Amino acid sequence: MGGATHRNPPAAAMPDKKNKGTGSTTMTKVTDGATDEFEFGGSFGAASLMIGFPLLMWYMWIGATYYDGQLPIPAPDQTWTEFVCHICQLVYDGAYPTAKSWAIYWIFFFLQALMYCYMPGVSNYGRPLRHEGGKRLPYYCSAYISFYSTLAIAAVLHVTRIFPLYTLIDEFGSIMTVAILSGFLSSFIVYIQAIVRGRTHRLTGYPIYDFFMGAELNPRIGILDFKMFYEVRIPWFILFLITCSVAARQYDMYGYVSAEVAFLAAAHYLYTNACAKAEQMIITSWDMYFEKLGFMLTFWNMAGVPFTYCHCALYLATHDPSEYHWNPYALTVLSVFYLFFYWMWDSANGQKNAFRHKEKGQLVKRNTFPQVPWQAIENPKVIETSTGDSIMVDGWFAIIRKPNYVPDMFFSMSWGLITGFK
Repeated sequence: MGGATHRNPPAAAMPDKKNKGTGSTTMTKVTDGATDEFEFGGSFGAASLMIGFPLLMWYMWIGATYYDGQLPIPAPDQTWTEFVCHICQLVYDGAYPTAKSWAIYWIFFFLQALMYCYMPGVSNYGRPLRHEGGKRLPYYCSAYISFYSTLAIAAVLHVTRIFPLYTLIDEFGSIMTVAILSGFLSSFIVYIQAIVRGRTHRLTGYPIYDFFMGAELNPRIGILDFKMFYEVRIPWFILFLITCSVAARQYDMYGYVSAEVAFLAAAHYLYTNACAKAEQMIITSWDMYFEKLGFMLTFWNMAGVPFTYCHCALYLATHDPSEYHWNPYALTVLSVFYLFFYWMWDSANGQKNAFRHKEKGQLVKRNTFPQVPWQAIENPKVIETSTGDSIMVDGWFAIIRKPNYVPDMFFSMSWGLITGFK
């Protein structure tokens, strides 16, 4: 595995900050763009999050599966001890990590790793790394072809009944537990190998916090960069396949796919496809350039995102279509609004990313589907900054402050609204 080396560059000092109540001043040190201040509440906060994340996922799954989508709380005649024992028993019975679920998850994982390396794609370079003397790492982006190849393989396996797609929803609890354990396992492997191989970067000396935030900036094997690999293929491909599995199960049970499930499948397709078709734009993002690959990024990409963002699909899978039926006209209006916000989201991200890549002379144009209008601005208006970078204030960014985040809010609300109002 390769990645960033730790050279301990000189620390710069930020302006003085006064301590409350004392009037004294302290200096905030900055190393390679990072301050010496802790995030997420330091070691205690990081430990709490690492314990809380999986517990929350199991709790949410229990609510969706056994409590009709409601919050699991003790019954009137149940003590808290009995309730906790009951919850643990439900996890053991319905989410035990079986050998089958381990095979499903890791066959998919290794298949995606092979596709990353061998499917057709484009190459580009990341941002210059300060601690590497301005070195720019190469990235290979093949998620778009990998996505459609994955769908083709899934379709063949489903039609031939070698692996019916609805297995994902039938075995959801077990696969989710495997994903949780795999997130921890992968985090430990990446953390330990970085220390053993001397590839650590910006360590604080607090093991729990460093494990959470990461020890290595760019762990990779050959052209396989693990941060890039985790960004799109694992979370979003799994999310879309789970939604498709709900549609497959519904068709198998009722002989049709409800409009609400079709809406959600289309919504998740648009999001996943957009991430895959513009994968090459990710390489200059904050995650790739600055964030180390620790538990935070690893766990949420391997487990958190695909197995929590799918709860709308999980609700639809566990309820009769009549329970969440939408008026066809209302659903049409929601769909029209959704397409508008998708265009806003896709084009705004296109404008932002095209601007950044043009600025660095590395824009790669691809004719991936769909090519939405107003995806790039020629000679945009900008604001120059003291760091030498510039901020685009044109296109969508001249109309609204966060045009790439407002649609995200609408998407999440729509995914919840489609489950009905029972």
